[in-house]
Amino acid sequence: MVTVLTAGHVNWDVTLRIDRFPVADGEASIRSQRQSGGGSAANVAATLAGLEVDVGLIGSVGDDDNGLLARRELEEIGVSIDGVRIVEDAETAVKYLLVEDGGEVAVLGNDGVNEAVGPADLEPERIRAASHVHLTSQRPDTAAEIATTASEAGVTVSFDPGRRLGDRDYGDALALADVLFLNDREAEAMLEAEYSTSHVEDRLVVVKHGADGALLHAPDGDHVHPGFEVETVDTAGAGDAFAAGFIATLLEGERDGERDLDRALEYANACGALTAGREGARNVPSAAEVTAFLRERH
Repeated sequence: MVTVLTAGHVNWDVTLRIDRFPVADGEASIRSQRQSGGGSAANVAATLAGLEVDVGLIGSVGDDDNGLLARRELEEIGVSIDGVRIVEDAETAVKYLLVEDGGEVAVLGNDGVNEAVGPADLEPERIRAASHVHLTSQRPDTAAEIATTASEAGVTVSFDPGRRLGDRDYGDALALADVLFLNDREAEAMLEAEYSTSHVEDRLVVVKHGADGALLHAPDGDHVHPGFEVETVDTAGAGDAFAAGFIATLLEGERDGERDLDRALEYANACGALTAGREGARNVPSAAEVTAFLRERH
């Protein structure tokens, strides 16, 4: 039985480090190239595994070489992939991440079959058996079904809808989320999409500011952490690592009967900073590395 179940995209990433983002009719130089697993749901699961949390994944890949590599990598780091659907004669989603010298990222890619899991493909008992479910960008109907099943079973839900929030109707899933993760652009998109204020007023809403830390809106008031100063290498996956750190700390506090939101926010920022200081979305920190990082800064 897993403690946290993540659901959403499982990709194969090709990361190209470049000197600058090319402009129209312009050209940029590729400094290096590497490949690894990606996708927000898979990234969060990988970070949770590194933080010594029992974690499983719901998603989909093709039966191609990239899908095999993605599944093998997740298994090797301790993520349960029993909930990952393998689609026959289909291609795994591939994302090309352009990372310029300052660490900022632009993404190109095809969706492949990373949204092949529909409501009918879900196994309700797998969802009910978890202590917490974390949703990332995926089909709105699937996100809603997972959130409904979890909520009815008393399982807490977090949701990081990602950059497509403004283009998709996630209202049903948002209404059931206990914790909502957004970055600045996504927070603006949520307001512009006219979601009801009930989606945010009685739950934890974490607004990620990247290198500038994060703001947490909670029913008892706001909590702020300024983030940590690190040399940024690659911001890909940093937001996913942040979410994983926050979830892990929150669940640990609830088990101990002491939910410390300030500590959760600090730990999340440490996970995000360590990931941004390394190359690749999957170069995730271990629990020991996060502890050492925080000890050095106290």
